[in-house]
Amino acid sequence: METKKAIKLLHLASTIWFMVCTGYIFTLAMHQAGFNWFVIFSLSGHWALIIILLVSLYLFIIFRGTDPGLNMQAEHPLTSTPYYMMFYSLTPFLGAIAGILGILGETRIGTLLGGIALGTIGATFLTWVIIDPITGFFEVLTPGPKKQRSLRIASAMQQKRFEQETRKQKLDSLFEMERENERMWREEFMPQAQRLAMLLKCDVNDFSKAEQEAIRIGVEAWKKGGLICMRYLRNMAIEIFKKQYGEEMLIDYISGWWDGIGRWRNPALAVK
Repeated sequence: METKKAIKLLHLASTIWFMVCTGYIFTLAMHQAGFNWFVIFSLSGHWALIIILLVSLYLFIIFRGTDPGLNMQAEHPLTSTPYYMMFYSLTPFLGAIAGILGILGETRIGTLLGGIALGTIGATFLTWVIIDPITGFFEVLTPGPKKQRSLRIASAMQQKRFEQETRKQKLDSLFEMERENERMWREEFMPQAQRLAMLLKCDVNDFSKAEQEAIRIGVEAWKKGGLICMRYLRNMAIEIFKKQYGEEMLIDYISGWWDGIGRWRNPALAVK
């Protein structure tokens, strides 16, 4: 555990060092291109912000991400070892040393710093972008890691099928429960549905009484099964009315009568 923590801290330091060298080369290139320092610092500020955000996200993954499990270690027997990860994290510093060795005898500070920065960037790019992906690719082609990868993929697919089957069973259970509730509501609320259908036929003089009775029926339905029960009862009443009086005679007073009961809202009065 201490080794993993040390490697992460080393990787943090090497990443910061790599970004410092990259910023130095960027600034030096712009200065040599003829840009004044005001423009360089202005552009550097924007790029520094973007780079800091990207590096922060990268370091969050490194420090907060889960450690490689046994399966990944079996698939990558070389690149998951502490020795390889130590070498991977040390690459920017090794590149800096190579840059110093490449300009031995140079006395100018600018040239020395440029050699260190270029050595860091070159070694880091070569190792992190080219060598490491190629090594990881060839690792999984060897018999042991290849078999382990196949087992992991098969296990993941099996787990996915199990989760899909579990979701399907839950949905089937919910649908069956809903159908059972509908059968129960049809038997229990058939008289109320018939009464609601008759109330839709009321005249102007009896409208207030019809509304009060419809509200009482709606409250009973809400207490019994909530909004779903109310909607089912309303649909039953509408169907009964259509069969008895015809669709052209239908005026849906129920939606207005029940407005405000529980979560029932009149669609005609809803805010669009």
